[in-house]
Amino acid sequence: MKNLVIVESPAKSKTIEKYLGEDFVVLSSVGHIRDLAKTGKERLGIDVENDFAPNYKESKEKKDVIKELKKVAKKADHVYLATDPDREGEAISWHLAEVLKLNLTEDNRVVFNEITKDAVLAAFEHPRKIDMNLVHSQESRRLLDRIIGFKLSRLLQNKLKSPSAGRVQSVALQLIVEREREIEAFIPREYWDIAAKFHVDTTEFKADITKYAGKKLALANKEETDGVLAQLSSTYTVQKITQRKTKKQPKQPFTTSTLQQEAANKLGFAARRTMQLAQKLYEGVQLEDEQVGLITYMRTDSTRLSDNFVKPTFAYIEATYGKKYVGSIRGGKVKENAQDAHEAIRPTDITRTPLSIKKYVTPSEFKLYRFIWARTIASLMADAQSQTTKIIFENNGYEASVSGSVPAFDGYLAAYGEFETTKSEQLPVLEEGQVLSANEVVPTQHFTNPPARFSEATLIKMLEELGIGRPSTYTAILGTIVARGYVTLEEKRFKPTYQGTLTTDKLREFFANIINVEYTANMEHDLDLIAQGEEESLAFLQRFYGVFAPLIEHAYEHMEKVPPRETGEPCPECGKPLVYRRGRFGEFVACSGFPECTYIQKKAQEPPKSTGVTCPKCQEGEIVERKTRRGKLFFSCNRYPDCDFAMWERPIPQVCPDCGGMLVEKGKKIVCKDCEFNRVKTPEELDRVDSETGEVVVDSTATVTTIEELFAEEQACVQAEELDRVDSETGEV
Repeated sequence: MKNLVIVESPAKSKTIEKYLGEDFVVLSSVGHIRDLAKTGKERLGIDVENDFAPNYKESKEKKDVIKELKKVAKKADHVYLATDPDREGEAISWHLAEVLKLNLTEDNRVVFNEITKDAVLAAFEHPRKIDMNLVHSQESRRLLDRIIGFKLSRLLQNKLKSPSAGRVQSVALQLIVEREREIEAFIPREYWDIAAKFHVDTTEFKADITKYAGKKLALANKEETDGVLAQLSSTYTVQKITQRKTKKQPKQPFTTSTLQQEAANKLGFAARRTMQLAQKLYEGVQLEDEQVGLITYMRTDSTRLSDNFVKPTFAYIEATYGKKYVGSIRGGKVKENAQDAHEAIRPTDITRTPLSIKKYVTPSEFKLYRFIWARTIASLMADAQSQTTKIIFENNGYEASVSGSVPAFDGYLAAYGEFETTKSEQLPVLEEGQVLSANEVVPTQHFTNPPARFSEATLIKMLEELGIGRPSTYTAILGTIVARGYVTLEEKRFKPTYQGTLTTDKLREFFANIINVEYTANMEHDLDLIAQGEEESLAFLQRFYGVFAPLIEHAYEHMEKVPPRETGEPCPECGKPLVYRRGRFGEFVACSGFPECTYIQKKAQEPPKSTGVTCPKCQEGEIVERKTRRGKLFFSCNRYPDCDFAMWERPIPQVCPDCGGMLVEKGKKIVCKDCEFNRVKTPEELDRVDSETGEVVVDSTATVTTIEELFAEEQACVQAEELDRVDSETGEV
């Protein structure tokens, strides 16, 4: 063997090995192979007094992986480190070099933004040294998060019984709590509007009365509205008609955060799911005659596209849609904190259309790839054009106006129209001076609405705009604040719990100088400067710790311990007050006299909701809605444990018109479990699913035959997610 290549992912290693040939062996480190140990004062694994020297320890779970890497590296003529092309990947390469005792002065670091044969082979022609500035930046972030996570979490556990705190996690929670207080303090304001309805030839339209004597009309109540209605005559004169062509530019290609936001809004995918699917598309898919990565690296905050991609894409647009559809490269505004290290998320080959790869990927992977493909090609296409008409009417000094728009040229919508709604409203042909009689004049009362709670998409957008965290960490941040019981999700919106609000208030009281939007955003800027070699890591850590350490000492001395919150009811066994406590599976009610009294109140079980479908297994019971311990919806027989039938898909009462089998909901379709029948859901069915389950279930193809199997499957998934989340957020597994 001549060459060893080490990547992070086993899936990626298979793809790359095929490209490099028999002179190369490609192995995977399966992520990080070592991390901060839990040693020293407060088990930080950091010698704060000795220039923040970290103590790294090889992961026990990676013992066999490390052994194999050492064995193969010893025999290899050359070792290449081809981990992901970001700071985390650079740090993993450095850890590998340290453990395998590689020479850091050698050019053994290989970086590629896409896993295609051309890109990988080109990268191996230009290896470089490990970028220690990137390594120091990642290490600084890691030390910072360990110090804050350990010290602040211990304080909160001791004083508030709050499970954890974090540099970015606590600021995200703060935003949610502040929004909730805005909602609570909101006082609705009444306002009215008036619309005149017309019917000309076969066209119906309405004009809104918006001005009086050239000034904007604002109606605060019914009395003012009635006063206007009394002054209006039944006829309206066309005062002015203006027509113009309007253009609409396509959006920029996806970054990590915009992909997460738009996939949530357009596809119903949670951020975690979007990133899992994107990872698979990036690492490689086996097509008919090759294994290849379908998209570029999915962790990026750049909207830039390379010339090597743009030129063939322009040619593809002209050949597929026509010359007039070819657009231009539109430079989006680069955010101040954007790293711009990689291109935008794009297909590796624009000619690899969604339909051409559909049979090789899962339905969910297909949907995400189609979304990325359409967004990318649309960004290089011509603007969409519309013909807009505005008509202004006059009535006794009052002005009413209506606008209509009809498409003139679809432009980029030829590729992206499926994901972007466009309105078309044709107005009748009128002439200035023409007099119309209104069929009806309708006054309508309105009230202003409070600001909306954050959804996953809007919170990610807010974090990005404020420069807090990095796109690659948003999924973990949002998952953590839910898992810690600081927020709940109600109709896909974040609502703070009592514990979340209490935690935010105490952090604001004692750590206002560092747990805030501005300080956290400045930290990200400093970490960027370290990555660019413009700031020293040690100076950054010393500056932070000089502020943080006195605040911790002060909080331990002056923050009062918050007793458990009482329910207002006595314990039925000893008479002491019942209190709310937190456990592994969330909040519960127990006796305040613990450990002398061990009473725990059982939760009242709501009767399961029937679906109206007979159980197909026992033919005696009916299928009802149930929830797992983690709150995931499933459907099972109401005769359990006598009948253990269960499944994830929601059944519907109608039988299959083709075979008489059971119909279930799968994403936006109704399908039969016994034959190939399927149909698209009606709007009413889609609305019902969204309101009852809180999510649009997409491509749920797994059918579980027993409740025991269902819980076993869920538990396995939960454990994997928890390991991931805890490691990235708190610095411990």
